[in-house]
Amino acid sequence: MVAEAEVFHQSLPALEVQYRRKAKEVAVAATATATAAPPVILEEVSAAAEVEVLAVAADLDLRSSSSSEASTTAAEFVPFIRSGSFADVGPRRYMEDEHIRIDDLAAHMGSIFRCPTPSAFYGVFDGHGGADAAEYVRKHAVRLFFEDVDFPQASQADERFLEEVASSVRRAFLLADDALAEDCAVSRSSGTTALTALVFGRELLVANAGDCRAVLCRKGEAVEMSLDHRPVRAAERRRVEECGGYVDDGYLNGVLSVTRALGDWDMKKPTRGAAAPPSPLIAEPEFRRAELTEDDEFLIIGCDGIWDVMTSEHAVAVVRRGLRRHDDPEKSARDLVMEALQLKTFDNLTVIVICFSAEHRERPAAAAAAGGGGRLKYCSLSAEALCQLKSWIYDGGSG
Repeated sequence: MVAEAEVFHQSLPALEVQYRRKAKEVAVAATATATAAPPVILEEVSAAAEVEVLAVAADLDLRSSSSSEASTTAAEFVPFIRSGSFADVGPRRYMEDEHIRIDDLAAHMGSIFRCPTPSAFYGVFDGHGGADAAEYVRKHAVRLFFEDVDFPQASQADERFLEEVASSVRRAFLLADDALAEDCAVSRSSGTTALTALVFGRELLVANAGDCRAVLCRKGEAVEMSLDHRPVRAAERRRVEECGGYVDDGYLNGVLSVTRALGDWDMKKPTRGAAAPPSPLIAEPEFRRAELTEDDEFLIIGCDGIWDVMTSEHAVAVVRRGLRRHDDPEKSARDLVMEALQLKTFDNLTVIVICFSAEHRERPAAAAAAGGGGRLKYCSLSAEALCQLKSWIYDGGSG
Protein backbone atom coordinates (compact mmCIF):
# COMPACT_ATOMS: atom_id res chain seq x y z
CA MET A 1 0.00 0.00 0.00
CA VAL A 2 1.46 3.35 -1.08
CA ALA A 3 0.78 6.49 0.95
CA GLU A 4 -1.17 9.20 -0.84
CA ALA A 5 0.45 12.58 -1.39
CA GLU A 6 -0.56 16.13 -2.20
CA VAL A 7 1.87 17.26 -4.89
CA PHE A 8 2.90 20.65 -6.31
CA HIS A 9 5.93 20.57 -8.64
CA GLN A 10 8.87 22.97 -9.19
CA SER A 11 7.65 26.59 -9.37
CA LEU A 12 4.65 25.35 -7.40
CA PRO A 13 6.89 23.26 -5.14
CA ALA A 14 5.97 19.94 -3.60
CA LEU A 15 4.17 19.43 -0.34
CA GLU A 16 3.80 15.68 0.18
CA VAL A 17 3.42 12.78 2.59
CA GLN A 18 6.40 11.80 4.40
CA TYR A 19 23.51 5.98 9.31
CA ARG A 20 26.36 5.23 9.75
CA ARG A 21 29.46 5.52 7.56
CA LYS A 22 32.85 6.91 8.50
CA ALA A 23 33.08 9.81 6.10
CA LYS A 24 36.30 9.48 4.09
CA GLU A 25 38.58 12.44 3.53
CA VAL A 26 36.14 14.92 5.03
CA ALA A 27 37.44 17.46 7.52
CA VAL A 28 35.00 18.30 10.30
CA ALA A 29 34.93 21.42 12.47
CA ALA A 30 32.42 22.37 15.15
CA THR A 31 31.27 25.95 15.70
CA ALA A 32 28.65 27.39 18.05
CA THR A 33 25.62 29.31 16.88
CA ALA A 34 24.72 32.69 18.29
CA THR A 35 21.56 31.60 20.10
CA ALA A 36 21.98 30.28 23.63
CA ALA A 37 20.87 26.66 24.07
CA PRO A 38 21.35 23.80 26.51
CA PRO A 39 24.66 21.97 26.00
CA VAL A 40 24.43 19.24 23.39
CA ILE A 41 27.04 16.51 22.96
CA LEU A 42 27.74 15.72 19.33
CA GLU A 43 29.63 12.67 18.17
CA GLU A 44 31.53 12.95 14.91
CA VAL A 45 33.58 10.39 13.02
CA SER A 46 36.47 11.70 10.92
CA ALA A 47 38.85 9.71 8.74
CA ALA A 48 41.31 9.44 11.61
CA ALA A 49 39.34 8.96 14.82
CA GLU A 50 36.00 9.36 16.57
CA VAL A 51 35.76 12.66 18.43
CA GLU A 52 33.21 13.85 20.98
CA VAL A 53 32.48 17.56 20.84
CA LEU A 54 30.64 19.50 23.51
CA ALA A 55 28.93 22.42 21.81
CA VAL A 56 26.02 24.84 22.13
CA ALA A 57 23.45 24.12 19.38
CA ALA A 58 26.49 22.95 17.44
CA ASP A 59 26.81 23.44 13.68
CA LEU A 60 29.04 20.81 12.09
CA ASP A 61 30.78 22.09 8.98
CA LEU A 62 31.75 19.47 6.39
CA ARG A 63 34.20 20.93 3.88
CA SER A 64 35.07 18.96 0.78
CA SER A 65 38.74 19.96 0.64
CA SER A 66 41.18 22.57 1.88
CA SER A 67 43.02 22.90 -1.45
CA SER A 68 42.77 26.08 -3.52
CA GLU A 69 41.71 24.02 -6.55
CA ALA A 70 38.73 22.59 -4.64
CA SER A 71 37.83 26.07 -3.39
CA THR A 72 37.77 27.37 -6.95
CA THR A 73 35.58 24.45 -8.05
CA ALA A 74 33.18 25.06 -5.16
CA ALA A 75 32.98 28.77 -5.95
CA GLU A 76 32.01 28.05 -9.56
CA PHE A 77 29.49 25.29 -8.80
CA VAL A 78 25.80 26.18 -8.72
CA PRO A 79 23.47 23.31 -7.77
CA PHE A 80 20.56 22.48 -10.05
CA ILE A 81 18.02 21.07 -7.61
CA ARG A 82 15.52 18.37 -8.53
CA SER A 83 13.99 15.79 -6.23
CA GLY A 84 11.65 12.85 -5.95
CA SER A 85 10.05 10.98 -3.09
CA PHE A 86 8.25 7.74 -2.33
CA ALA A 87 6.39 6.48 0.73
CA ASP A 88 4.89 3.10 1.58
CA VAL A 89 3.05 1.77 4.64
CA GLY A 90 5.25 -1.35 4.60
CA PRO A 91 4.16 -4.24 6.84
CA ARG A 92 2.45 -1.90 9.34
CA ARG A 93 -1.33 -1.49 9.49
CA TYR A 94 -1.19 2.32 9.56
CA MET A 95 0.98 4.98 7.95
CA GLU A 96 2.61 7.32 10.48
CA ASP A 97 5.29 8.91 8.25
CA GLU A 98 4.91 12.34 6.67
CA HIS A 99 7.22 14.44 4.52
CA ILE A 100 7.49 17.78 2.77
CA ARG A 101 9.39 18.58 -0.43
CA ILE A 102 9.92 22.12 -1.75
CA ASP A 103 12.41 22.33 -4.64
CA ASP A 104 12.13 26.11 -5.00
CA LEU A 105 11.69 27.69 -1.58
CA ALA A 106 11.92 31.29 -2.82
CA ALA A 107 9.08 30.78 -5.32
CA HIS A 108 7.00 28.91 -2.75
CA MET A 109 7.31 31.69 -0.15
CA GLY A 110 6.70 34.54 -2.59
CA SER A 111 8.28 37.91 -3.31
CA ILE A 112 8.40 39.06 0.32
CA PHE A 113 10.84 36.22 1.13
CA ARG A 114 14.46 37.04 0.24
CA CYS A 115 17.09 34.29 0.31
CA PRO A 116 20.17 33.04 -1.60
CA THR A 117 19.31 30.94 -4.64
CA PRO A 118 18.87 28.18 -5.48
CA SER A 119 16.88 27.48 -2.34
CA ALA A 120 15.05 24.36 -1.19
CA PHE A 121 13.49 22.82 1.91
CA TYR A 122 12.85 19.16 2.74
CA GLY A 123 11.63 17.34 5.83
CA VAL A 124 10.84 13.80 6.94
CA PHE A 125 8.70 13.24 10.04
CA ASP A 126 8.46 9.68 11.40
CA GLY A 127 5.52 9.46 13.78
CA HIS A 128 4.93 7.06 16.65
CA GLY A 129 2.03 6.63 19.05
CA GLY A 130 -0.29 7.50 16.19
CA ALA A 131 0.05 9.85 13.23
CA ASP A 132 -1.16 13.02 15.03
CA ALA A 133 2.23 14.62 15.70
CA ALA A 134 3.77 13.89 12.28
CA GLU A 135 0.65 15.11 10.47
CA TYR A 136 0.59 18.33 12.51
CA VAL A 137 4.25 19.17 11.86
CA ARG A 138 3.98 18.47 8.13
CA LYS A 139 0.75 20.45 7.80
CA HIS A 140 2.18 23.48 9.61
CA ALA A 141 5.83 23.14 8.52
CA VAL A 142 6.00 26.33 6.44
CA ARG A 143 4.47 28.41 9.23
CA LEU A 144 6.59 26.81 11.96
CA PHE A 145 9.92 26.98 10.11
CA PHE A 146 9.62 30.24 8.13
CA GLU A 147 6.85 32.48 9.45
CA ASP A 148 6.62 32.12 13.23
CA VAL A 149 10.38 32.18 13.89
CA ASP A 150 11.23 35.35 11.96
CA PHE A 151 13.39 33.44 9.49
CA PRO A 152 16.50 35.45 8.45
CA GLN A 153 16.61 36.98 4.98
CA ALA A 154 19.63 37.80 2.84
CA SER A 155 20.81 37.60 -0.74
CA GLN A 156 24.14 35.88 0.08
CA ALA A 157 24.72 32.70 2.09
CA ASP A 158 27.54 34.10 4.21
CA GLU A 159 28.62 32.86 7.63
CA ARG A 160 26.35 35.20 9.57
CA PHE A 161 23.30 34.24 7.52
CA LEU A 162 23.98 30.51 8.00
CA GLU A 163 24.40 30.91 11.76
CA GLU A 164 21.10 32.80 11.91
CA VAL A 165 19.42 30.08 9.83
CA ALA A 166 20.66 27.37 12.23
CA SER A 167 19.36 29.37 15.21
CA SER A 168 16.02 29.88 13.46
CA VAL A 169 15.67 26.18 12.64
CA ARG A 170 16.46 25.29 16.25
CA ARG A 171 13.72 27.65 17.44
CA ALA A 172 11.33 26.04 14.93
CA PHE A 173 11.97 22.55 16.34
CA LEU A 174 11.26 23.78 19.89
CA LEU A 175 8.25 25.81 18.73
CA ALA A 176 6.80 22.73 17.01
CA ASP A 177 7.37 20.71 20.18
CA ASP A 178 5.47 23.28 22.28
CA ALA A 179 2.68 23.50 19.69
CA LEU A 180 2.09 19.75 19.96
CA ALA A 181 1.64 20.14 23.73
CA GLU A 182 -0.85 22.97 23.31
CA ASP A 183 -3.03 21.52 20.52
CA CYS A 184 -5.91 19.59 22.08
CA ALA A 185 -6.44 17.64 18.85
CA VAL A 186 -2.99 16.01 19.18
CA SER A 187 -2.71 13.08 21.57
CA ARG A 188 -0.13 13.63 24.33
CA SER A 189 1.20 10.14 23.65
CA SER A 190 1.84 10.95 19.98
CA GLY A 191 5.30 12.04 18.88
CA THR A 192 7.48 12.30 15.80
CA THR A 193 11.13 12.38 14.92
CA ALA A 194 12.11 15.17 12.53
CA LEU A 195 14.87 15.72 10.01
CA THR A 196 15.03 18.81 7.81
CA ALA A 197 17.41 19.83 5.03
CA LEU A 198 17.83 23.37 3.69
CA VAL A 199 19.79 24.37 0.59
CA PHE A 200 20.84 27.99 0.07
CA GLY A 201 23.17 28.49 -2.88
CA ARG A 202 25.97 25.96 -2.37
CA GLU A 203 25.27 25.50 1.35
CA LEU A 204 23.46 22.46 2.75
CA LEU A 205 22.22 22.52 6.35
CA VAL A 206 20.70 19.41 7.96
CA ALA A 207 18.95 19.45 11.35
CA ASN A 208 17.94 16.25 13.07
CA ALA A 209 16.07 15.14 16.20
CA GLY A 210 15.50 11.38 16.23
CA ASP A 211 16.53 8.48 14.01
CA CYS A 212 15.70 9.63 10.50
CA ARG A 213 18.90 9.96 8.50
CA ALA A 214 20.42 12.11 5.75
CA VAL A 215 23.25 10.74 3.60
CA LEU A 216 25.19 12.76 1.04
CA CYS A 217 26.76 11.00 -1.95
CA ARG A 218 30.15 12.60 -2.54
CA LYS A 219 32.32 11.09 -5.28
CA GLY A 220 30.33 7.89 -4.84
CA GLU A 221 31.05 7.72 -1.11
CA ALA A 222 28.41 7.89 1.66
CA VAL A 223 28.87 10.93 3.90
CA GLU A 224 26.42 10.95 6.81
CA MET A 225 24.79 14.30 7.44
CA SER A 226 23.07 13.22 10.67
CA LEU A 227 23.58 10.98 13.68
CA ASP A 228 20.89 8.65 15.02
CA HIS A 229 19.50 9.71 18.40
CA ARG A 230 19.01 6.31 19.96
CA PRO A 231 19.49 5.19 23.56
CA VAL A 232 22.36 2.88 22.52
CA ARG A 233 24.45 5.87 21.41
CA ALA A 234 26.90 6.53 24.25
CA ALA A 235 26.54 10.32 24.38
CA GLU A 236 22.75 10.13 24.29
CA ARG A 237 22.63 7.48 27.01
CA ARG A 238 24.88 9.58 29.21
CA ARG A 239 22.67 12.66 28.73
CA VAL A 240 19.52 10.64 29.47
CA GLU A 241 20.95 9.25 32.69
CA GLU A 242 22.18 12.69 33.81
CA CYS A 243 18.60 13.95 33.36
CA GLY A 244 17.17 11.23 35.58
CA GLY A 245 16.07 8.84 32.83
CA TYR A 246 17.23 5.32 32.15
CA VAL A 247 17.76 2.92 29.27
CA ASP A 248 16.18 -0.53 29.44
CA ASP A 249 16.85 -3.05 26.67
CA GLY A 250 17.68 -0.23 24.24
CA TYR A 251 14.58 1.85 25.04
CA LEU A 252 14.37 5.24 26.75
CA ASN A 253 12.63 4.66 30.11
CA GLY A 254 11.82 1.21 28.72
CA VAL A 255 9.31 2.75 26.27
CA LEU A 256 10.77 4.78 23.38
CA SER A 257 13.45 3.77 20.86
CA VAL A 258 14.67 7.36 20.35
CA THR A 259 16.07 9.97 22.75
CA ARG A 260 14.98 13.06 20.79
CA ALA A 261 11.55 13.73 19.31
CA LEU A 262 8.82 16.33 18.96
CA GLY A 263 5.72 15.70 21.04
CA ASP A 264 5.49 12.67 23.37
CA TRP A 265 4.38 15.03 26.13
CA ASP A 266 3.26 12.12 28.31
CA MET A 267 6.98 11.36 28.69
CA LYS A 268 8.43 14.86 28.95
CA LYS A 269 8.96 17.06 31.98
CA PRO A 270 8.03 20.74 31.59
CA THR A 271 11.26 22.25 30.26
CA ARG A 272 10.49 25.95 30.05
CA GLY A 273 11.57 28.32 32.82
CA ALA A 274 14.74 28.73 34.83
CA ALA A 275 13.75 26.19 37.50
CA ALA A 276 12.49 23.54 35.06
CA PRO A 277 14.41 20.26 35.34
CA PRO A 278 15.93 18.83 32.15
CA SER A 279 13.96 16.10 30.43
CA PRO A 280 15.57 12.83 29.21
CA LEU A 281 13.52 13.16 26.01
CA ILE A 282 14.23 16.44 24.19
CA ALA A 283 13.39 18.14 20.89
CA GLU A 284 16.80 19.83 20.56
CA PRO A 285 18.16 19.22 17.01
CA GLU A 286 21.76 18.56 16.02
CA PHE A 287 23.17 20.24 12.91
CA ARG A 288 25.51 19.36 10.10
CA ARG A 289 26.53 21.60 7.26
CA ALA A 290 28.25 20.96 3.94
CA GLU A 291 29.44 23.20 1.13
CA LEU A 292 28.29 21.55 -2.09
CA THR A 293 30.67 21.07 -5.03
CA GLU A 294 30.59 19.13 -8.30
CA ASP A 295 31.66 16.09 -6.27
CA ASP A 296 28.25 15.99 -4.56
CA GLU A 297 25.78 13.94 -6.58
CA PHE A 298 22.68 13.65 -4.39
CA LEU A 299 21.28 13.60 -0.84
CA ILE A 300 19.10 10.81 0.56
CA ILE A 301 16.69 11.58 3.40
CA GLY A 302 14.85 8.62 4.88
CA CYS A 303 12.99 7.38 7.93
CA ASP A 304 14.35 4.55 10.06
CA GLY A 305 12.36 1.94 8.13
CA ILE A 306 15.13 2.25 5.51
CA TRP A 307 18.11 2.35 7.86
CA ASP A 308 16.92 -0.57 10.00
CA VAL A 309 17.74 -2.94 7.14
CA MET A 310 20.54 -1.29 5.15
CA THR A 311 23.68 0.76 5.63
CA SER A 312 24.23 4.25 4.27
CA GLU A 313 26.66 2.80 1.70
CA HIS A 314 24.06 0.29 0.52
CA ALA A 315 21.46 3.04 0.08
CA VAL A 316 23.88 5.23 -1.91
CA ALA A 317 24.72 2.29 -4.18
CA VAL A 318 21.03 1.58 -4.87
CA VAL A 319 20.27 5.21 -5.73
CA ARG A 320 23.36 5.64 -7.93
CA ARG A 321 22.54 2.48 -9.82
CA GLY A 322 19.01 3.73 -10.43
CA LEU A 323 20.09 7.22 -11.52
CA ARG A 324 22.61 5.67 -13.90
CA ARG A 325 19.76 3.69 -15.45
CA HIS A 326 16.85 6.17 -15.58
CA ASP A 327 18.14 9.49 -14.10
CA ASP A 328 14.86 9.99 -12.20
CA PRO A 329 15.08 10.84 -8.46
CA GLU A 330 11.46 9.80 -7.88
CA LYS A 331 12.11 6.34 -9.35
CA SER A 332 15.31 6.15 -7.29
CA ALA A 333 13.34 6.88 -4.12
CA ARG A 334 10.95 4.07 -5.06
CA ASP A 335 13.92 1.77 -5.80
CA LEU A 336 15.20 2.35 -2.28
CA VAL A 337 11.82 1.63 -0.68
CA MET A 338 11.43 -1.56 -2.72
CA GLU A 339 14.92 -2.66 -1.67
CA ALA A 340 14.03 -2.16 2.01
CA LEU A 341 10.82 -4.14 1.57
CA GLN A 342 12.79 -6.94 -0.03
CA LEU A 343 15.13 -6.90 2.97
CA LYS A 344 12.08 -7.43 5.24
CA THR A 345 11.83 -4.06 6.99
CA PHE A 346 9.17 -3.99 9.68
CA ASP A 347 8.28 -0.25 9.56
CA ASN A 348 6.71 2.44 7.40
CA LEU A 349 8.99 3.70 4.63
CA THR A 350 9.62 7.23 3.36
CA VAL A 351 12.49 8.45 1.17
CA ILE A 352 13.39 11.73 -0.52
CA VAL A 353 16.20 11.82 -3.10
CA ILE A 354 17.58 15.29 -3.94
CA CYS A 355 19.89 15.60 -6.96
CA PHE A 356 22.26 18.56 -7.33
CA SER A 357 22.68 18.58 -11.14
CA ALA A 358 20.38 18.72 -14.16
CA GLU A 359 21.42 15.19 -15.11
CA HIS A 360 23.18 12.47 -13.18
CA ARG A 361 26.96 12.79 -13.53
CA GLU A 362 29.48 10.56 -11.83
CA ARG A 363 32.89 11.95 -10.98
CA PRO A 364 35.69 10.30 -13.01
CA ALA A 365 37.29 8.55 -10.03
CA ALA A 366 33.96 7.17 -8.85
CA ALA A 367 32.97 6.07 -12.35
CA ALA A 368 36.26 4.24 -12.82
CA ALA A 369 35.86 2.47 -9.49
CA ALA A 370 32.33 1.44 -10.48
CA GLY A 371 33.50 -0.13 -13.72
CA GLY A 372 35.18 2.53 -15.81
CA GLY A 373 33.71 5.56 -17.38
CA GLY A 374 30.03 5.80 -16.47
CA ARG A 375 27.45 5.17 -19.18
CA LEU A 376 28.45 3.01 -22.15
CA LYS A 377 28.09 4.51 -25.61
CA TYR A 378 27.15 2.39 -28.61
CA CYS A 379 27.61 2.93 -32.34
CA SER A 380 26.62 0.99 -35.45
CA LEU A 381 28.88 -0.04 -38.33
CA SER A 382 27.98 -0.40 -41.97
CA ALA A 383 28.58 -3.75 -43.69
CA GLU A 384 31.57 -2.26 -45.54
CA ALA A 385 33.08 -0.85 -42.35
CA LEU A 386 32.56 -4.19 -40.59
CA CYS A 387 34.40 -6.03 -43.38
CA GLN A 388 37.28 -3.55 -43.17
CA LEU A 389 37.45 -4.02 -39.39
CA LYS A 390 37.56 -7.82 -39.75
CA SER A 391 40.28 -7.54 -42.37
CA TRP A 392 42.28 -5.23 -40.11
CA ILE A 393 41.96 -7.67 -37.17
CA TYR A 394 42.93 -10.71 -39.28
CA ASP A 395 45.92 -8.88 -40.71
CA GLY A 396 47.14 -8.13 -37.18
CA GLY A 397 46.43 -4.44 -37.38
CA SER A 398 48.84 -3.82 -40.29
CA GLY A 399 48.00 -1.51 -43.11
